[in-house]
Amino acid sequence: MSEVAYTSKVRIERKKGPLRVAYLPGESQPIVFSVHGAIAEHYKLDPRTLGESHAATLDYVIAATAG
Repeated sequence: MSEVAYTSKVRIERKKGPLRVAYLPGESQPIVFSVHGAIAEHYKLDPRTLGESHAATLDYVIAATAG
C-alpha cells in the first residue's frame, strides 16, 4: 500500500436550505454553493424563494473534471 500523498482539509457550513459555504485549501476566500434554475426545480424549490442563487456542487465537479 502506498503512502497517502495528500489529505484535503475542507470545512463546510450550512447556512440555510441549500446555501453552504466551503472553506478550501488554496483559496483565500470562502466558496458559496447553493442551487439555481433547473437544479432548484428538480428538488422542488422555488428559485424565487432562495434569495441567493449560486453554482451547485455539481457545477464545480463538472468544471473540475472538464478542465
